[in-house]
Amino acid sequence: MDELAVGDILIDRCSHCHGLWFDADEAHQLKSMPQSAQLDTGDAEVGVGWDSHAEVDCPRCGKAMEPASDAKQKHIWYERCPDHGMFMDAGEFRDFREETLLDWFKGVIKGDRATVCP
Repeated sequence: MDELAVGDILIDRCSHCHGLWFDADEAHQLKSMPQSAQLDTGDAEVGVGWDSHAEVDCPRCGKAMEPASDAKQKHIWYERCPDHGMFMDAGEFRDFREETLLDWFKGVIKGDRATVCP
């Protein structure tokens, strides 16, 4: 993991898949910060390929993380550790930063994570 700084916030980016690890509420804090647009450098098409890999361990504690999806943008599937944070695959944070009407349609097409990939 490579450590990246945006203001006072440090996040980790996987040097292999370019996914992003956010401690606690960092993704939501960074969402509206213009300089955070440069964090997600990974290929979104490659990131989507990781959606079927729901068995991911937390890099902080090693426990299995829970599959989750964003409440407003249901097509964004990520993994979360209730104690430490969340991991977004390449391209997901870039999409997370931008909320549009198209997101609702993407969610309908992709489906609910709990149903499609339990």
